[in-house]
Amino acid sequence: MSIKNTKDLWAGVIFLFFGIATMVLAMGYQIGSAARMGPGYFPFFLGGVLTVLGLIIAVRSLVPGARAERIAPIHLRPILCVLLAVVLFGLLLPSLGLALSTVTLVVLSSLGSHEFKLRDALVSSGVLVIVSLALFVYFLRIQAPAWPVFFFGRT
Repeated sequence: MSIKNTKDLWAGVIFLFFGIATMVLAMGYQIGSAARMGPGYFPFFLGGVLTVLGLIIAVRSLVPGARAERIAPIHLRPILCVLLAVVLFGLLLPSLGLALSTVTLVVLSSLGSHEFKLRDALVSSGVLVIVSLALFVYFLRIQAPAWPVFFFGRT
């Protein structure tokens, strides 16, 4: 039996891995029964569902009538740009505030695209800053600095 669809095979393997890992970790908690569920019941059940789904997807990749698809090559630039942007956002948030950290996040993660345009990234980050400030700082009153410490001092 040969592999017809490598995308489905690897997706199934990943689902299997996370499903089995979830089930194993959930066994560290009391499982209980359907009538008296313990803290591990729901994670164990979801891990089982994920495992079964992974099996179905992986087996479908081996069926002779499966559509042949290959995995596209992995491009490191987008992955590294997005990861770096998220890490920097977390590190810069306490000192730069939500506004400038969000601009940094959007511009750096946009650099990962081959269609990067600074103007588009700045417009997107401006809209996201307005929405984030309105939602998180003013409406939900999340305790994160909105503006850089060097602008208004620490409050």
